Amino acid sequence: MATPLAPEKSVAPIVVPGQLTLRTIRGKNGPFTVGRLATHLGTFEVKDPELEQYPEGKYDGEFIIRYIFPKSYPVGGGMRFEIRASLDGMTLNGIDKLSRDEARSFATQDVDPLDEEQGAQPAATPAKPTKASRPAKPAPVQASADPMVDTTPFGVDAPPPAEAAAPGSTQDGDPALFGLLWPLGESVKLDSTIDRRALRAQIVRLGELGYALDFKTQEWSRQAELQPA
Repeated sequence: MATPLAPEKSVAPIVVPGQLTLRTIRGKNGPFTVGRLATHLGTFEVKDPELEQYPEGKYDGEFIIRYIFPKSYPVGGGMRFEIRASLDGMTLNGIDKLSRDEARSFATQDVDPLDEEQGAQPAATPAKPTKASRPAKPAPVQASADPMVDTTPFGVDAPPPAEAAAPGSTQDGDPALFGLLWPLGESVKLDSTIDRRALRAQIVRLGELGYALDFKTQEWSRQAELQPA
């Protein structure tokens, strides 16, 4: 007897017109972005890493929805339930500012997606040393030149990319932070599939280096007034 297949999480993506409302919330990890997508199919929460790049506001456009799924998580003393949409791409046509009521419609106690992702990872159980032996000292942590490669020894907490590649810490900070994107050109398109913390660090550093996001092309370009003569 054949084993029945598990239901697939996603089907063919669909393209729908709609409006994406983004809200920037201040959390313990710094500012983070949450979104709400209104379409003829319904209204969905969106917390994709791609949104971290965009300023707060209302964006009209077309959106490629990969899948829609329910999500619940603890907030305060209870649980919050929402329907989320995962995007596979979008074409944005314009941006408007949020009204005060629209900004207040977002929960200020919303969970940072970074904490949510880290909380979903199972914690490693440390091994207990025997009486006849001492616990081994952890090996020194060596940072990899490629932020996509994890060289941290098992059981050792490495500093987050934002700390490991802090601007101005070393001459190698930017190459380590941007990896294959370095050296940066006049325009840069970030890879939103990397670690969310590293993506946030890249966004902050691009702003410090004089880049600005063009939401229509979804690329960061060096601002003309900051270019060397």
